[in-house]
This record gives sequence, structure tokens and C-alpha cells, in this order.
Amino acid sequence: MYFLSGWPKRLRCPLETLEQPLHIQTDPQRAFFAVLAPSQLSIWYSRPSVLIVSYKELSKPASQFGPYKQAEWRPDSTMIAVSTANGYILFFDIPSSRDKYLYEPVYPNLQSMLEDLLVATADGLLHLIHWDGMTNGRKAINLSTVPFSVDLQSSRAGSFLGFEDIHIRDMEYCATLDGFAAVFNDGRVGFITPISSRFTAEQLRGVWAQDVFDGTCVAVNNKYRLMAFGCANGSVQVYTIDNSTGAMQLSHKLELTPKQYPDIWNKTGPVKLIRWSPDNCVVMVTWECGGLSLWSVFGAQLICTLGGDFAYRSDGTKKDPLKISSMSWGSEGYHLWVIDGNCSLNAGGDGDIDTKNEAHQLGILQFQFIKSALTANTCMSNQEQVLLQGEDRLYLNCGDATQAQNPRSASAHSGHKPIRERGPFLEGSLDSQGLSTLLGHRHWHVVQIHSTYLESNWPIRFSAIDKLGQNVAVVGKFGFAHYSLLTKKWKLFGNITQEQNMIVTGGIAWWNDFIVLACYNLSDRQEELRIYLRTSNLDNAFAHVTKVQAETLLLSVFRDIVILFRADCSICLYSIERQPDGPNPTASIQVLQEVSMSRYIPHPFLVVSVTLTSVRTETGISLKMPQQACEAESIMLNLAGQLIMVQRDRSGPQIREKDSSPNQRKLLPFCAPVVLAQSVENVWTTCRANKQKRHLLEALWLSCGGSGMKVWLPLFPRDHRKPHSFLSRRIMLPFHINIYPLAVLFEDALVLGAVNDTVLYDCLYTHSSARQHLEVLFPFCIVERTSQIYLHHILRQLLVRNLGEQALLLAHSCATLPYFPHVLELMLHEVLEEEATSREPIPDPLLPTVAKFITEFPLFLQTVVHCARKTEYALWNYLFAAVGNPKDLFEECLMAQDLDTAASYLIILQNMEVPAVSRQHATLLFNTALEQGKWDLCRHMIRFLKAIGSGESETPPPTPTTQEPSSTGGFEFFRHRSISLSQSAENLPANKFNLQKTLSMPSGPSGKRWSKDSDCAENMYIDMMLWRHARRLLEEIRLKDLGCFAAQLGFELIGWLCKERARAARVEDFVIALKRLHKDFLWPFPVIPACSVNSPFKNGKYKTAVGEQLLKSQSADSFLNVEMDTGVSSAPQSHSWLSTINSSQREMDTVSSHGPHMQDAFLSPLLNKGDECSIGSATDLTETSSIVDGDWTMVDENISTLSLTQSELEHLSLELASKGPHKSQVQLRYLLHIFMEAGCLDWCIVIGLILRESSIINQVFIIMQSSDADGEIWQNIKTGLHAVDRWASTDCPGYKPFLNVIKPQLQKLSEISEEQVQPEAFQPVNPCKVTEQASPRAEESRSLTCHSTSPQSDSGSSSVSRHEEDMSGAEEEDPLQEGSYDCTVS
Repeated sequence: MYFLSGWPKRLRCPLETLEQPLHIQTDPQRAFFAVLAPSQLSIWYSRPSVLIVSYKELSKPASQFGPYKQAEWRPDSTMIAVSTANGYILFFDIPSSRDKYLYEPVYPNLQSMLEDLLVATADGLLHLIHWDGMTNGRKAINLSTVPFSVDLQSSRAGSFLGFEDIHIRDMEYCATLDGFAAVFNDGRVGFITPISSRFTAEQLRGVWAQDVFDGTCVAVNNKYRLMAFGCANGSVQVYTIDNSTGAMQLSHKLELTPKQYPDIWNKTGPVKLIRWSPDNCVVMVTWECGGLSLWSVFGAQLICTLGGDFAYRSDGTKKDPLKISSMSWGSEGYHLWVIDGNCSLNAGGDGDIDTKNEAHQLGILQFQFIKSALTANTCMSNQEQVLLQGEDRLYLNCGDATQAQNPRSASAHSGHKPIRERGPFLEGSLDSQGLSTLLGHRHWHVVQIHSTYLESNWPIRFSAIDKLGQNVAVVGKFGFAHYSLLTKKWKLFGNITQEQNMIVTGGIAWWNDFIVLACYNLSDRQEELRIYLRTSNLDNAFAHVTKVQAETLLLSVFRDIVILFRADCSICLYSIERQPDGPNPTASIQVLQEVSMSRYIPHPFLVVSVTLTSVRTETGISLKMPQQACEAESIMLNLAGQLIMVQRDRSGPQIREKDSSPNQRKLLPFCAPVVLAQSVENVWTTCRANKQKRHLLEALWLSCGGSGMKVWLPLFPRDHRKPHSFLSRRIMLPFHINIYPLAVLFEDALVLGAVNDTVLYDCLYTHSSARQHLEVLFPFCIVERTSQIYLHHILRQLLVRNLGEQALLLAHSCATLPYFPHVLELMLHEVLEEEATSREPIPDPLLPTVAKFITEFPLFLQTVVHCARKTEYALWNYLFAAVGNPKDLFEECLMAQDLDTAASYLIILQNMEVPAVSRQHATLLFNTALEQGKWDLCRHMIRFLKAIGSGESETPPPTPTTQEPSSTGGFEFFRHRSISLSQSAENLPANKFNLQKTLSMPSGPSGKRWSKDSDCAENMYIDMMLWRHARRLLEEIRLKDLGCFAAQLGFELIGWLCKERARAARVEDFVIALKRLHKDFLWPFPVIPACSVNSPFKNGKYKTAVGEQLLKSQSADSFLNVEMDTGVSSAPQSHSWLSTINSSQREMDTVSSHGPHMQDAFLSPLLNKGDECSIGSATDLTETSSIVDGDWTMVDENISTLSLTQSELEHLSLELASKGPHKSQVQLRYLLHIFMEAGCLDWCIVIGLILRESSIINQVFIIMQSSDADGEIWQNIKTGLHAVDRWASTDCPGYKPFLNVIKPQLQKLSEISEEQVQPEAFQPVNPCKVTEQASPRAEESRSLTCHSTSPQSDSGSSSVSRHEEDMSGAEEEDPLQEGSYDCTVS
């Protein structure tokens, strides 16, 4: 509503005077202000703040009159009356020297006693004095003769004051109530009103406020008919007059709460001054002990200087609050003039300061304010933007639409950049106001109002923004101007005479590209309604002008209807239509309907806002006619805070729609008005329709000050059933929010607002003489955007009223909102906090209802556990008594495969159950996580199980998440992979592992060798589970998963395989194993050119897609980065651990790789809808390798690589085509290395077959010859190779050439072991099929030879670390590797 801006300013006086001011009073037009000193009267101009004239009383009359006390302006600003200490009233005449720029608007004057000054004296008399200083023979009224009572009905029998010494301490005239609010010297407060037009003692009646006995001061609000009485206890009691009885009714209180201000709430002292703002929207209160507080009209606190940076310095010490002896609002509420009560003590103070300068430094401060456009221009309430207006600038919340399109500007705005530095708008970028633009960030888009317009038309009275947030219009003293946020240009009147000839009276509004306003034409002395086109020049020649009968007080636009509220209390509806004729389109207006409201409105000035809406009560709501939901159905009037609805009368005969013209259809009469709500400050409604969110769009939103907000919500029958007759069609729901609402986003269930924030700069001034600097005394005030969700409040209110069905309808309509899970969580949390901490028993608890409601949504399990984790442990029993046993909820999570939520429940169980139960559930979750490859979760579970083991007791152990991993944590599993790898790791400098301390990765099961304090039994328990999982993976021939599992969890694969060599690590069926590896590693079956027509590739089952740019990457960490950037990883896993391992592995590579260079590639799945990565041909795979690189075995070994025939080229291209993805190749080599070290020779043979590298097979045979190989293993290998040969002969002839190549070694080995193998078993059945199958094998064997037969162990180490890297990352791309891969055969 109102917000402080910047630092206050201090006025400097050009005259050399030591008299300090004691009273300040602005004139009724607020163009001047008078400053009283003990013997001096000065008149200042408001803007700029300059002294115009000063009058100094001579010493002789000064001693006769006594010091000046108080001043009052005549309503026409031509005289000032000053009261003095000795009981004199001095009249000062101010001769007018007005020119055309100081034109006074012809508004209806609200003062009924224009010509008289009412003076209350200490002897209990009221004097009525004419402004010419004459009493006109009227007698003074003795207060003791005025009857006072509780209400005006019983006033004839009222009691008199009865005391001789009663007199009025403070009083103020209220024009709209036609009487005086008064505070008596004994602390009682009352209201005095004449019961007829004559102001005599016989005609006066008084009303008491029964509960106030310590009144100190009073201020009245004419627009809302409120009387604010300050009390000695520091609170302000706001009263209104009951219309029916005339009694004084308490409306609300303004008081500080101990919750917000625990140190000061009861130590403020009595209220000293109360001042309502010029627009009557806010009230400023100050106390005897100092401080300022600003409140909205119905009690929402906006600012208080008794807390925060106002009250404390940056070093934490307390400041003395600002004591105020007098204050007055400036024009339109942009300024507050304040006289600093402490300042008189400082005059001629420290000797260091120049006393001459000090004398010029007046104790008058000017506070500057920014206010919401709603305060003056209430037609802005159907907008979804927040618009604030300062005295020379506008603040908009829709100015950052370019953020989404210009990423550079987003980074430029970070930090404390000046508000005005915004990126330029792109043309058309603001077509739709989305959540991102309206909520974007905390900064405003600031528009400086054109200085040429401000010079002659300050202050800005109204401002308005269009629906799209692209254009703003402002209205000053005369004329108006508008600004485009797209072009960054202002449009002013070309003809200054036209501008100065119109005064906008009722506000300004946008209708599409047109500006609609009501104004008074000075030259024709005529009230008019005008429409200007935004795109044409600002000139009356392009305006459509309609004459209006009476002065317009308020204006609003609903769809294509303009609604005017006029000074004769009538409402007029006009239809507005675009006329596209000529180069400049215009709009035409015609009267639709006039409605007189004079019977219901006591004074036109009391109407705060008038809005046309589509809201109806139960007489109109129907699901059969949704199109009517957008018609103008009712008028909403805010009459002094009372919301009145005037609805169309549909009870008479209805005209059928097709028979009537649109204009006739809107001429239905209106019913009698109905009061909907009290204490209403603002009303929001929308004319849009959305079938999915009818609850929110057809509701009426009210802001009620200190009472929070209210929503008048429509209730719809479910599934088009007939509604119950007893069920009301609408319901008023109150709810509290923590911000002051300035706009409502209807579909998004959000309230937008603004809030004052402060920044301290007192550290800039350290020397003692600077302690009086305003920058030290006050913080710098800034205004920040804010927003709040309100949906959970509404759902809760519906549930309280047993309207669960309506709550479900509303919630389901909003379930797609990004913060809907947070809404459910907030509702559950608030109800839990209230009920679980209540000291009294709750007869009808709401928590079970809320719990049942949340179970209707799939987010139920997450909502409950998130709420529990954010609530203190003591409330958990109460929560789970309502929502269900956490063990059951945990099992539900497991069944729903929601493992992350299950892990959260595990922490709940660990605190609520004994360790045995926690271990049991943790084991379940651990096994499931292993099965699903959720490695991050697995690592946490290992750590969790160890923590349970180390804290074994019957009391729930502390949550394990704070445990630090051991110092070798993430790297210890490297040490057991291979000798060469562990050697290279140990050769690294120690500082390579410094990162480990920031990780929260569990030490793997192998950690038991180093962590002395870990429990052996617990580690054994974890190892057993890991062994069981590894055994299952091996039995199911899931080698890829086994590699990922080992790399991610630091599993000692080699040691375990050694033990399982004759059991789980034995290959039962070579053919099935071979097929499974082809499938898992996306490795193509070998092909033969002559028979390519019949090859299995024709069905498109396998596709190889490789991004060319990735093939050039030389390290595995680049693979990981690209993977993250291209969004391949779909699992929500943390990459920090992997990247750390990658970096360490890269360092190992640089230390130890001296062998043949291996290149990493990244496998990018071919997505159905196309992919960002380029789909390379199969030849890309070997882009950087040469044939000499390895042992490339051709079918025809006599081929010359220098002269290739066509068929040879085909052979060569098929060799390339039958090679699998490079990443799979790296992973297979890694597994080969592991199996070789573990002595699982049958697996080595299978991998050698798929890679088709004869050197691998040779190496296995050599090992078998040199060592005492188990005869059973040898027999298994021989049987397996026979089976593969038979399978190749029938199903996959592409393997035959490779089997022929290894036939001699097999025969040789068989001869040595004296077991003859018949040679014909290895004869090719079909030559062309043989070639087809041999080629991929040959290539695999090539790539493996380059690694395995290398003499340096370093090469082995290098490749292992790379394999391991790829295994680490493999699980992340796993979800997408299920797709088919295409291998192009050229």
C-alpha cells in the first residue's frame, strides 16, 4: 500500500534563526505548509521545499500573546489562524497571487462549516468564530450543557458531563459524519453532532465510546467514516458510527504485538499523534517515546520503526527512536513532514560543528513514500500486475520478460545492481504474462516519469497499466501521458493548451489499445468521457469525446463495458466498441444503462471503488450456462469499507438470447443491494474464464486489512449432479497471509505484494561528529517484490466446514501447479503444529481429515515424510497416529518403487523404532536399491547400516547423515582392482585426494580393513548382501550391471571372483552368455557381405548412434560432463562423487599411461524424436585408429591394404560396421582384465569371442598350458566352444571365420591334453555366413590385444581406470540404452 523509500531529507532554512519549529501544518490543497516556531510563522512551498515568506512577532506583542501553539488553515488556503499560549487567536491573511498554474479544482467541498472556526477552550466552552474574527453574536457553548449518551436514540435522556473542569483536549471535524470527534481532558472520548442545521447548545448531542478512559489524541478518516483515538497504553482504537442507532462501534485496534516486538510492545508510552494520509488509505501513528508506525485503513501493519534496522545499529547496539513533536502529510501522500522533537536539544551543540551551519539546519525531516496505484485508481484491481507510483517514477513487476530470452541480462542483474539497469525489451516478448515474468526476481522495473510532464503537472494522481503489462499511463494535475515499455518512449500532448485544459477526475483505465478517462473540460466547463488511441499522436483530434451529466468520481472497465460512478450517486454503464475506419481506428461509446444509488449512499465521497463483475449469488449460478459466467452480472461497490453487491434481476421474463441484440440483453434491471463483507480495502475479480479452474476464476477476492483476506468462493455440484437445495452456492472463507496483497494471480493461486526492506550504511561514518547524519540515524529503505501461496488456507477452510468434495475439486484443478506439493505440505504442517501443541483438548481435530484428504493425491507419501522431517520429533507420534504407521508407509513406498521417499521414512523409523526394526527395513531398501541400480542411495544405505551397527541399543540411535566418511573413503576400492592400478594410485601425491573430506560417500565394504572402529559383524552383514547381489548378477549374466555395481560401490570384484571361480563365476552356457553380452553392450552380431540380405541387421534391431564430437574426447571426465549437459541421465543422482573419481582417475592416467593410446567414446542412444547429437556412420567409430593399431584378423589374410578392390572395401567397411560402441568396448576390456586376474578363464573366452580378438584366446590357452589349470574349467571351455560353433553354423555364420582362426590353438591345446577334437567340427558350413560372423569378433580381438598383450603393466593400469570410469557412468545412461541402435553398412 504505502512503502518508505530511501533516506529522509532534512530541510535547510535560508534565514539565520535559532528558533526551532514546534508545529507543522499543510494547507488543504497540500501545495504549501506552515511551520510554527514560538514567535515565528513561516510558509513553505511543497515542491520544491523552499521558504516563501516568514513572519516574526515583535517582542512586545510576543510577550502579550505568549508563544505560538497551533495553526489551522482556512479551507480555501487564504488565511491561517494561530492559537497562542495566553489564549489569543491570531488571524494571518495570505494574499493570493495565483496564476493559471495554480488552478484550484472545482470538487464538491466536504466541509459543512466553511466560514467558521471552532475553538475549544480550557474553561469547557466551544466558540464558533468567523474567519473575519467576529463571533457574529453567537454565544459560546458550554460542554456541560451538551447531553451525552451511549447512542443517539436515547440522547434526550442523556446525562451531562457534570464536571466544571471538563474541557476538550483534542478534536477534529468529520464532514461525512457531520460532527466532531473529541478527546476530553479526563481521557474519555466521544462524538458531538448537531441534530439540526443550527449549531447551538440545544441542538448538540454527544455519544460516548464506552470502553475508552485514557484517550490522548484523535484523527478522523472522512472516506471510511472512521475515528482513530490514541490511548495512553500505546494502542489506537478505531471507532465508527452505527448507521441505525448512532452509537460508537469499535471497528478495530492498532497495536504492536509481543510476537513481533517483544522488547518494546508495551513500552512505547502514550500515543502522541495520529495522521491519516490525504487519500485516507493509511494512517501514521507516533508515540511519546518516539517511533513511527504506518497502518492500512483497517489495521494491517505496513511499517514500524521500533524494530529491525530502524532500532539497532549494524554492531547490534540500540538507537534512540526518533521523537516527533508534529507531523503532516504532503501532496498525494508522497511525503510526510516531521518535526524532530530531539532537534531542539542539539541546537548550538558541539563546539566542533559550525554553529552558523547548525542554525540553518532545521529539525524538519521529509520522509518519502511510494504507494500502490490501487490507492487512487481502484480500477486497477482486475489486473494481475503490481504497479507502484512514486512522486516521479513508477515501479512495475512485469518488466523482466526479457530474462527468459536474454540469459546474459540475468547474470548482469545479480548482486546489488541499481534498479534501473534493465535489459531492453524484445519486440513482442511480453505477449503473455507468465509466472516467470510476474514472479521473476526481487527487482522492479522502474520507469522515470517524463520531466517535461512533471514540471507543470506534479503531483502524479493516478496511474494505470494495460493487461499485457506493455504500457502505462499517468495523470498529474492536468492532462495525462503514457509510456510504452516496448519502445521505451513517452507520449505527451503536442498542444500544451489541450493538456492544461483538462483535469482527469475519476481515474484512468486501459481498454485494449485505448486509454479511457473521465475529465473536466475547463474551457467548456463540461464533464466528459474521453477515449484516446495509444498508437496515434496524443491530441484531442484523435479522441472520442462523450459529454457526461455530472462529475465522475470513479471509472472502471469490464470487458467491453465502461462503468462510471458520478457525484450524483448514480452509476452509468457504457458499451465501448472499436471503429476500424480510416488510418487511425477510434472507439465509439453509447449509454447502456443508468442506475441511481442515492437511496443507499449517504455521501458520494464514501464510495471507495466501483467494479463490474460476473459474480452472482445462487440465483444465477448454473452449470448449464457456462458462457454466462463472463457476462456483466453484478456491480460491486465498496462503500466506506462495506462491500455491497448489486445484482441483475433475472426473476422476470427472460429474453431468449437469439432474439435480442447484445445491447438489449444487458439492460436487465438490478436487484436491491446486498452487503457481502465489512472492513474491505480492496476487491479483485477477473473477467477471464477457464473451465479447469472455475473455483478460482469465478471467485471474489477481498483484502480486509488486519483481518487478512477473504475469498467468496463458488461451490459447484460434482459431476453435473443436481445440487442440494440446502447447499449455498457460494461461501465466504477468511484466511491470513503474511504480506499486504496488491494483486491476485487467479489461475496460479498466488498473491503478489511488496514489502519494505532496509540496508544499514552507518559503518560509512565512524567519526563522532557524524552521529547526526541521517544516513547513520536511519537505514536506507528499499521496496522488494514478494508473493505468497494461499491455496492451502482455502483447502483447509473448506475441510473445516465439511466441504471435502469441493476441496478435492479445487485441489485437482490446481494439481498441475509446480508448487502444489508444497501446498499440501504447508496445510499438513500448519494443522499439525496447531493441534499437537494445543494446551486445551481439541473436540473436533482437523488432522485426520487433512490426512485423509492428502491420501487422494499421488504425492501423499512424500508430503507426509517431508512434513515430518521439517517438524520437531516430539510431534511425530501425533502425526503418524493420523496418517498411519511409518512402517506401513515405508512398505508402500517400496511397492511404488519410490526409493528416495522410502529412505526418508527410514530416518523416521530409526528415530521411532529399535535398531533391529531399522536394520530390517534398511536391508529391504538396500536390496531394492541394488536391484534398481540406485548407487547413490546404496552408498547412503551402507553408511546407514554401519551407523545402526555401531550404535546398537534399544534406544533409537542418532540420524547417521552427519557421519564423516573415512579419509580414504571414495578411493579405497581402487587398491584392490589390480596390482598395477594400486601401484599407480599410491604413487600419486597426497594432495590429490584433498577433495574427499567434502564428500559424504560411504566407505565401501572393503573399508573394514582400515576403519578400526567399525563393527566387523556389521561389515560382514553388508558384505553378505553385496556378495548375494553380485552372485545374482553373474548367474543372470548381467555383466554390465556387475561392472557398474563394482565400480560404484567399491566392491572387491577380483577377490570375490577368485572365491566364486568354480561356482557362480562359471559359464554354464556359452551361447546364452554370448547373446546376453551382445544385447547388454549393444554390440552388433558379425555380418558377411555376400549374405548381407539375410543378416539380422535388416530388421533394424541394432542401431549405433555416436556423436562425432564425443569421439574426440581424450578423457572419461569429458564424457561425464557431456552426459550431464545433453540430459541423458534421467536418474536424480548426484554427480559430484563421480566427477571426483573421474578427476582422480584422470590423474592416474597421466601418471601411468605409457602404453598404446586408448580413446574414450560416448554412446548416445538414438531417440525416437531425433537427438541433438549427430548420428555418425559406423566408420566414425574408428576415426582415429589405424589397422596397424591391433591384431586385425581378416578372413583373407593376403589382402594388400595398398590396392583394395570393391569387394575388399566391402569387407573392410563391414569390419568397421560390426564393431560395437567404443564405450562398450572399453567396458568389456575392463571386465576382461578383472576376469583374467581372478582366473575366470571361461569368461575371458566369452569376452574374447565377442571382441573377436584371437590374442585373448591365445593368452587364455597360454595360461592354461603354463599353470595347473583346473581340468573342469578346460572341459567347460571346450564344451562351450563346441556349442558356440554349432550355434554359429545354424544361427550366426558371421562368427565362423573367427572360430576358424582360433581352431589351430584349440587343436594344439587339445593335443597337449591328449583329448582329440574332430577337425570337421570347425569347418565352415556356409562360407558367406562365416565371414559375416567373423568380422565383429576380429575387431574385438584387435582392440583387446592392443591392451592385454601389451608388455607394460602401465597400459593395463591405464585401461582399467578408464574402464572403471565408464562403468561409473554407465548406470546413468542405463535407462536410455534399452533403445535400438542402428549400424549403417556402407
